[in-house]
Amino acid sequence: MVSVMSRHSDDAGLRINVVAIGILLGGMGLGLAAWNATGNLLPSIVLVVAGILLMPAPRIAQQWERAVVLRFGRFVGLRGPGLFWIVPFVDHVSTWIDQRTITTSFAAEQTLTADTVPVNVDAVLFWMVHDAQKAALEVQDYSQAVSWAAQTALRDIIGRTTLTDLLRGRERIEDELQALIDQRSNPWGVTVSSVEMRDVVIPGALQDAMSREAQAAREKQARIILGEAEMEIARSFQEAAKAYHDNPTALHLRAMNMLYEGLKEKGALMLVPSSAVESMGMGGLLGAAALRQERLTGGAVNPPPAE
Repeated sequence: MVSVMSRHSDDAGLRINVVAIGILLGGMGLGLAAWNATGNLLPSIVLVVAGILLMPAPRIAQQWERAVVLRFGRFVGLRGPGLFWIVPFVDHVSTWIDQRTITTSFAAEQTLTADTVPVNVDAVLFWMVHDAQKAALEVQDYSQAVSWAAQTALRDIIGRTTLTDLLRGRERIEDELQALIDQRSNPWGVTVSSVEMRDVVIPGALQDAMSREAQAAREKQARIILGEAEMEIARSFQEAAKAYHDNPTALHLRAMNMLYEGLKEKGALMLVPSSAVESMGMGGLLGAAALRQERLTGGAVNPPPAE
């Protein structure tokens, strides 16, 4: 699929301009004046016919256009921009060349990659005519030629590129595509400004497989990160155990801090192993913490009445 946004026309569509209309009106006015002055109709007819015949002589090219002029079928030069004159019925404007940047959208459908995966690729080509003479004389239809050259170049590059490189190395592929199209179109007076890949469509089944593969890779990475975190925690605990082994006071202070942090919230409950109570001498601390907790909750137990 190729879509071209460009403009070049031949002389079949006559361009009417202000100067041509002025010549026609001038001839008609002079003929009418001659008829009024002499009373003879022949000079009036001659002047009107001369005005009609001279109408194709003035031509106007837009700022971005160049006109290719042929004289009896032979190239005589480029004209424009602005007003220029040709010899009626002798000179012929064969082509109007648009020298602005032109966009061409093209695609490669169901093209096999180097690893035999069918893909659809859409791209946009930005190009311009730098030599209007070559564009008019060296190729029949330069815009269509550029479009087909772009499409074949895209298929060529896809055929020698793997799917992974096609998805990940777009910039490199765009540069290669631009160089290849520019090499093919330079003899036609055309230069390629840039190539942009819009979309790469792969089969649905392959998309599902790639999605599952990506999800599995993410889960694997998450497990690796979790394992590394556990290893860091274990090393930290090992270093802390060495420090507390040499300094029992620091261990007791740490135990008191843990109790405080655990019981400062109302309604909190903390389970402490009996071995920790015996080895760290935490009996008194636990009793004080329990008394404070009971006061905070307002749950003091009244003594039973005496009989």
